[in-house]
Amino acid sequence: MSKKLTILDIAKLSGVGKSTVSRVLTNDPKVKPETRAKVEQVIQESGYVPSKSAQAMRGGSQKVVGVIISRLDSPSENKAVGSMLSTLYDAGYDVVIMESQFDREKTNEHLDVLKKRNVDGVIVFGFSDFDISKLASWKNCSVVIAMDTDQVSSINYDNTQVITKALEYLQKKSLQHIAFIGVSPSDKTTGKLRLEAYLNWCEQHAIKANYQTGQLNHESAYLLVDSVLDAKTEAIVCASDTLALGVIKRLQELDREDVVVTGVGGNELLSFLFPKVFSIDPGYSLAGEKAAKLLISQINGELKQVHITQQPLAL
Repeated sequence: MSKKLTILDIAKLSGVGKSTVSRVLTNDPKVKPETRAKVEQVIQESGYVPSKSAQAMRGGSQKVVGVIISRLDSPSENKAVGSMLSTLYDAGYDVVIMESQFDREKTNEHLDVLKKRNVDGVIVFGFSDFDISKLASWKNCSVVIAMDTDQVSSINYDNTQVITKALEYLQKKSLQHIAFIGVSPSDKTTGKLRLEAYLNWCEQHAIKANYQTGQLNHESAYLLVDSVLDAKTEAIVCASDTLALGVIKRLQELDREDVVVTGVGGNELLSFLFPKVFSIDPGYSLAGEKAAKLLISQINGELKQVHITQQPLAL
């Protein structure tokens, strides 16, 4: 009985490395045509059949990408991931989803695991402490979303415009006493940039700033309402829809439903439950779709680095 050939045997017969044979088997577009032809000829002549278990270890598909999100329960990231998955599935990719929990070391561990699994590329939802240099070894097959960086391809949201548009909406209603509830400025995007947008607006329009910042959850916003609310308060701008939920609950308890609330996220459930709430959609779904298309183009060798600022959707 003849010995069953392994991928290592095919590599030796072809005069290439084991990883090259693996890339041929998974239709990696980066393999040179002449190398692919040589390996495929050896496979055909030898009658070699790839191990199903080996294919499964790679991700169960010939084309696999990794997506590392910050939180599984994030409504904004879920909107981006939804359109991202549709685009990747349509292109024939399987997707491995992992959660960073805003943890630098955990994210690096996830990237190491994905690298060992030989996935074709990776999309990471960035955060303030993210180790962007970790993506250097991915050779332009990586995209960071929700973070502005010039080190790898990135798709960021216009954090200034989402707050500015909310304030313009309130200005059209002739409201002047506008408070702000946001996230700690230690968060460079949702926190720092959105707070700065509010403060700059107040300075430009001679409006007294009145704000508080805390954690990115509705409980934090709920507790901060009393610190910004007074008899003159006409509106509260929130840095996210999650914060808006906490603010609305506290205003209801205080019988201050006269106060107009705005959020950021375009959350359908928020709009359904509280139709009077005005929420800006930063374009999460579009950003997810763009990130997927950008990564696919990079994997196919069509693009290198691209940097996009996703504009809020029209009101």
